[in-house]
Amino acid sequence: MRSMTGIGAGEAPLPGAPNGARVACEIRATNHRYLDVRVRVGPALADLVPHVEQMARERLGRGRFDVAVTGHSLGSATLDIDRARARAVFEALAALRDDLAPGAELPLSVLGSVPDIFTPQPAAGGEALRQALAAAFAEACADLTRMREREGAALAEDLAARTVTIRGHLDAIEARAKVLPEAYAKKLRDRVNRLAQSADVALDPGRLEQEVVLFADRVDVSEEIVRARSHVDQLRGLVAGTDPAGKKIEFLLQELARETNTIGAKGQDAEIARLVVEIKCEVEKMREQAQNVE
Repeated sequence: MRSMTGIGAGEAPLPGAPNGARVACEIRATNHRYLDVRVRVGPALADLVPHVEQMARERLGRGRFDVAVTGHSLGSATLDIDRARARAVFEALAALRDDLAPGAELPLSVLGSVPDIFTPQPAAGGEALRQALAAAFAEACADLTRMREREGAALAEDLAARTVTIRGHLDAIEARAKVLPEAYAKKLRDRVNRLAQSADVALDPGRLEQEVVLFADRVDVSEEIVRARSHVDQLRGLVAGTDPAGKKIEFLLQELARETNTIGAKGQDAEIARLVVEIKCEVEKMREQAQNVE
């Protein structure tokens, strides 16, 4: 099991570069319901953003990932000018000048504020840069995975302990539910006997037995307990596994909460109601933890 939070860093030299040029990559991961990748690079590496996004989507799972890529000693970046766009903008400005203020000076510096005319070009490029980027990204992913697995192990230990607690509460509910019909029958007999003594009426054993049977059917939670135990067992298997299981855990917790609510509605007993509240508290704590599971 892996946590969705963590940070990893990696660095790789540029193949064939004599001046110590290298690429560094840092990945910060936080919890998110889906895969959300955000890439930040320096101006000299701007054209590599799609490549970084593709690598991230191929290597990373559920969560939000902020990927930062920087280059060291790659040389100076250059600016490329979109001459056709610059010429069209300047001609349009000149026409506007002639219309509004003929003879006014129109310096070339006005083009500096026009977007998309100047585009940065990488100082180093080609396959060597992509190789260095891939190596740095792979190292950052490995570093991130190690951290997420360490935190995931702590989450798994906590979740596993809570499944044991819930299983114990379900066992207690089952034991209590088994004695409810007999306890109800005794209470009903005592009540009828008191009524018979005060009103001089005869007790109908058949009618009493029928009432006890109906009560036993209303408070029978055996099916709900079987399903709840199945959910708990599946949760324990997912927690002990290594595959991404966050969404499955959230679904099983939702179903476990549903069965628990039904047990509480049918139980009609103070002790069962107390145990149901305990299970709900554990499920809610597990839900909070599961939001940070990949």
